[in-house]
Amino acid sequence: MLTGSVHAETTVNLSYNGAPDPDKNAVHVFATNLKDLVAEKTNGEIQLKLYPNSMLGEEQARMEQVMNTPSLNIASFAGMSPVVPEIYVSAIPFLFEDFEAARTFFDEGQYWKEVENALRERTGAELLAVVEEGGFLAFTNDERPIQAPKDFEGLRFRAMDPSQVALYEAFGASGTPIPWTEVYMALRTGVADGQMNPPMYIILGSLYEVQDYLTLANIQYSDQFLVGNGEMLDSWDEDTRQAFMEAVAEANEKAREYNEAKVDERIAYLEEQGMEIIRPAQEDLEAFRKQGQPAYLEWLKDEGIEQRWIDMALEDAGMSQLAQ
Repeated sequence: MLTGSVHAETTVNLSYNGAPDPDKNAVHVFATNLKDLVAEKTNGEIQLKLYPNSMLGEEQARMEQVMNTPSLNIASFAGMSPVVPEIYVSAIPFLFEDFEAARTFFDEGQYWKEVENALRERTGAELLAVVEEGGFLAFTNDERPIQAPKDFEGLRFRAMDPSQVALYEAFGASGTPIPWTEVYMALRTGVADGQMNPPMYIILGSLYEVQDYLTLANIQYSDQFLVGNGEMLDSWDEDTRQAFMEAVAEANEKAREYNEAKVDERIAYLEEQGMEIIRPAQEDLEAFRKQGQPAYLEWLKDEGIEQRWIDMALEDAGMSQLAQ
């Protein structure tokens, strides 16, 4: 039962990006599951009110809200990185072979525990879950099948940020930052030959209409982050807090199962739309890692990220030899 500063039927706002559409937004799947499970496990005494589509503000505004008011927020890297820039370390390309490796890294790794601690110390907010948002990023382009790093030579790619520019350049391609809203036209008109995104976003943006080849290289794990106001969580009694955290864990498990099943469906859909699906051999994936990771690690250092964060993450991912 709820006691102290929390009373019957406390309503807590949960804000996040993207449409309230389970087919287009994996984060919405997590949020709706969480709403139902929190109500169930707290006997209706905590009710979540969902605010999709950034209704309560863009990333940084929502992070300020969750730091200062009793609320929850699902933040992307754009929301988290201003307060915990070390989170970029978790996006080292080719860090995970599959979903299981990524989930173990976030659920059990020392690096992620330190990220959680850093957020709490710096902001008072608590990092409660890593929410999958659409699988692993894949390369697409309309020039040639990309099987190995050498196939990038001379191609032009849309980049989301400077770290992606560095990755493309490491493969002998060029990268140009282009906003998401302009990606389709850039690909259609040849301003860029390719881009990288999870299958979910490739479908969402109808990029299969202007891209011929899809390379499943497990580039980066696509995720967002559930954050809660620390004072609010501390004000709940032990039973309430435990019930809430059980709801978070169960909602995340359901969302992971849904997401993984959807990824396979989406790849099949893209193939039906005429895209050629390339699944690089293990030695080619290793070549991507060896050629691409150093450029990203260099970018992290340029961003002022201390080496100890990189060392911890690589060790958790079983790649500690790269930290040398």
